[in-house]
Amino acid sequence: MSAPYAVIIAGGQGQRLGGVRKGDLRIGGVKLVERVRLALGDVAEPLLLATGPDGDSSADAGLLAVPDLDGPVGGPLAGLAAAVDALQRRGVHSGVLVSVAVDTPFLPQGFAAAMAAALGDAAAVYAAWDDAFYPPNAAWRLEALGALPGRVRAGLSAPSLKALHQELGARRHDWRERYEQDPFANLNTLADLIALQRRAREP
Repeated sequence: MSAPYAVIIAGGQGQRLGGVRKGDLRIGGVKLVERVRLALGDVAEPLLLATGPDGDSSADAGLLAVPDLDGPVGGPLAGLAAAVDALQRRGVHSGVLVSVAVDTPFLPQGFAAAMAAALGDAAAVYAAWDDAFYPPNAAWRLEALGALPGRVRAGLSAPSLKALHQELGARRHDWRERYEQDPFANLNTLADLIALQRRAREP
């Protein structure tokens, strides 16, 4: 099986953290965007970075920045649609696209290949850990997302990634048996930042 495509969703405004770019924050001395990129493992080029509505083009070397499409939808769904649109403009209409939130510093190693395998014959699969589930950390069949960019531009898409997963009948892939701590714990507040820094220092 060929390597999946991947997009790091990094368009959040980090408002509860003072308006910082989350991808530039460091956990264990390493930028979040770099931690996620390394954990993804082998992916097809280009590796995409969804930058949000502002279209920040200052992506790290090796990442292709893609701004949100014009339309009323925002958030991670807009980042996913921008990634699909970017691939379509490069002639890529089939295969697997893995998405991951940039504020997931303990993402499982080899996440892209693992989620692509978990996808099987489904249209989508999302990551879970015990009772918690994470719609942005997912694998998608590009054929099932072909109309998504146009629907986002027209304001006719599902309102969120959770709703899109429901629409596509997505599978749930639980990582609880492999990890004692939630590998998808993310960073939204200063308290989260402190807790994740402390976790990074654990043996």
